[in-house]
Amino acid sequence: MDRRRVVITGLGAVTPVGLTAEESWAAIKNGVCGIAPITQFDASGMKVSLAAEVKGFQPEDYMSRMQARHMGRFTQFAVVAARAAMGDYAPAEKEKDRCGVIVSSGIGGLAITEQEYSRGLERGWDRVSPYYIPTGISNMAAGQIAIDHGFRAVCSCPVTACASGTYAIGDAFRAIRDDYADLMLCGGTEASITPLAIGGFTSMKALSQSSDPTAASIPFDARRNGFVMGEGAAILLLEELEHALARGADIVAEIVGYGATCDAYHMTTPRPDGSGGAKAMAAALADAGIRPEEVDYINAHGTSTPLNDSGETAAVKTVFGPHAYHLAISSTKSATGHMLGAAGAVEALFTALTLRDGFLPATLNYREPDPACDLDVVPNVGRQAAVRCALSNSLGFGGHNGSLLLKKWEM
Repeated sequence: MDRRRVVITGLGAVTPVGLTAEESWAAIKNGVCGIAPITQFDASGMKVSLAAEVKGFQPEDYMSRMQARHMGRFTQFAVVAARAAMGDYAPAEKEKDRCGVIVSSGIGGLAITEQEYSRGLERGWDRVSPYYIPTGISNMAAGQIAIDHGFRAVCSCPVTACASGTYAIGDAFRAIRDDYADLMLCGGTEASITPLAIGGFTSMKALSQSSDPTAASIPFDARRNGFVMGEGAAILLLEELEHALARGADIVAEIVGYGATCDAYHMTTPRPDGSGGAKAMAAALADAGIRPEEVDYINAHGTSTPLNDSGETAAVKTVFGPHAYHLAISSTKSATGHMLGAAGAVEALFTALTLRDGFLPATLNYREPDPACDLDVVPNVGRQAAVRCALSNSLGFGGHNGSLLLKKWEM
């Protein structure tokens, strides 16, 4: 039996470089970096002073004050992005049993936990907010989106650390392809620029301690020394092809393959040879029936940590062989920071737009080549290119690896 084809027909995003998908993509194309000093709390006594915060986001611009009060920041981002992804389209009531939501968050409402813990210490534990649990749990972004649109098919929240957004899109892709749904809102969201999160990642020496925004998130550069925390959300609207054509939807790109593996190696450290990531990429290619030499671009996980970037480069060489030196591989985390559970989603969104526009986003602030990362990283300035097939990679703590294979839209 022929597999059902799955296309992307809507995009929504709230990122450190824009409050919409198109605004964010324009910033990426223009080389805008969203990294700056932390403003959400006083970080003056901490080793890490930079983050990639969402700027200018006022939830009351999109929802009532009461609605905003009953949503964590991570949920607000996701609800706004999902509405943008849907645009003016509203499925008929009878269709909604075949419409679902899969939206990830790696950490969820950590800021709410910090706030309510302080409140409990001060006033007593029975005085914490009755909304603490339902606003703080990670799955509530998916739940609120389903409520907002009345979607009654599967609604879930994969939590696979930094690979969560990719897993969410991959699971949604399979739900449609395997005929469990016709339409899915999927992606990831995160809002964890908090004292506890920054402190925790600092203690494990994962974050860059640079005070220079141009020298902090520098994937594949020999000077790299840790990632920069980001926040935001990206939501993609996926549809079965015939469903999309029947309603005259604008198609951005097609998803054709998905691969997911586990390193089964270490809590935080990836396998040095990148073999887990290589297997995920190879699985995505096999799923789509695409040969390695047909891939033109990879949006890399590219965290700006020493082990990730060299291991991911090794993985690409394993899968693509000599062709690794003929494709482009860049990291948009150089602009957005690492958005954790939202990272894979926003990077899949950028990959879809790469295919639509034939434009390769740059790896910003690249200065010192590393022999262990010797591929074409599209240094500093993006460029036009013919791109027909592209991968988006995510590699998460716990050894979670995910790869999505997207293709330029063609009938």
